[in-house]
Amino acid sequence: MWIVALAVYGLAVFHRSSLAVAGLDATDRFGIGAAQLSTFAVLQLVVYAGMQVPVGLALDRFGPRSVILTGVVTLSAAQVVFAFAESYPVALAARIAVGAGDAMVFVCVLRLVANWFAPRRVPMMTQLTGITGQLGTIVAAVPMTWALHHLGWSRAYLVTAAVGVVLAVLLLVVVHDAPGSRRRLGPPLELRGLGGRIRDAWGDDGTRLGFWTHFSTQFSGTVLALLWGYPFFVRGEHTSPAFAAMLLTVLTVATMAVGPMLGWITARRPYHRSTTTLTIIAAIAVTWAVVLLWPGDAPAWLLVVLVVVTAVGGPASIVGFDFVRTLGSAERAGLATSLVNTGGFIASLLTMLAIGIVLDLLTPSGADAYSSGAFRWAMAVQAIPWAVGSTMILRHRRAIRRKLAETAPERLEAIRRGDAVSV
Repeated sequence: MWIVALAVYGLAVFHRSSLAVAGLDATDRFGIGAAQLSTFAVLQLVVYAGMQVPVGLALDRFGPRSVILTGVVTLSAAQVVFAFAESYPVALAARIAVGAGDAMVFVCVLRLVANWFAPRRVPMMTQLTGITGQLGTIVAAVPMTWALHHLGWSRAYLVTAAVGVVLAVLLLVVVHDAPGSRRRLGPPLELRGLGGRIRDAWGDDGTRLGFWTHFSTQFSGTVLALLWGYPFFVRGEHTSPAFAAMLLTVLTVATMAVGPMLGWITARRPYHRSTTTLTIIAAIAVTWAVVLLWPGDAPAWLLVVLVVVTAVGGPASIVGFDFVRTLGSAERAGLATSLVNTGGFIASLLTMLAIGIVLDLLTPSGADAYSSGAFRWAMAVQAIPWAVGSTMILRHRRAIRRKLAETAPERLEAIRRGDAVSV
């Protein structure tokens, strides 16, 4: 059951990331510039983030199996449209639909994990789900690059749509919402009171700390994998296309390798989970600063270090969901998880859009004129979400620790010893 659900998540990640290596082809096919290329990914993520609350509500009402099935069917239909699109508006509509389908997958797979695995195994299984699903990014890098060059645009995307149809059938046959329950329905949704439910979920300590953790850690790797990594390496650092694709693969492999280790560290030292994430944010920011300030093109080894360090942000973002599990209300866990899941994608879409705008401002003649200097200024905008997110993590962590010290000092002391779980 978990393997089938995980395969759907991997496919969703593939669809989300497939434009990364097709970005330059897309500019030629649709006759667009950097800002319009950014809009593909930005609107896709806007829809993804905007769908999280409805998906969370639908998850509580209809169960994970039905919502995931709707998501994979939407993804497949969207990729068929994208395969045949020849105009920018049609392609844009298809990418918006990709965002909608993608939004229905990850939080539902997390619910399946919570329903099927013992509580003590949920944190590690959550990490494994997040990092193993990133295999979709590997497929979107090297194999998708090969497919675009040998099969052509339409055939490459049609093949990916066909995989979705196969997985939809497997979902129907294999996946159950919970042990002994093929489909588990929740109470009917009522419009009255929805605003209050959302406010209550956001008001939970774990939701806000989890949101800003997700916001600060995930976006840099997403920006590289989803859109700007390949153009930055090829045009900004003058690497070969093959080496750029390899760097994107290293990004995903490093994410998968680090996840279990980070899960073990945070489980052993729960009091320092937020400190661990802040340290990771600082390391990513410093590594990017070294690359962008390097005189001339950065050496190959430094670019490998960059993607490896940036990759750690992916597993670090999953710590945000652990804050929901341990600090939030169980009755609002689905909605709170969806709210946290918007954090990194909001940061990603704002950053990708800002990069495209800066590139167009510095090189108004178009994509063929992008220079190393333009890319360095454009990629430097990442400093803003790092600064904002880190500040908010510190703020909410301080508030939570103060609250625990006032209301449950014995629990706070147990947390310091590692006997309980908190910030």
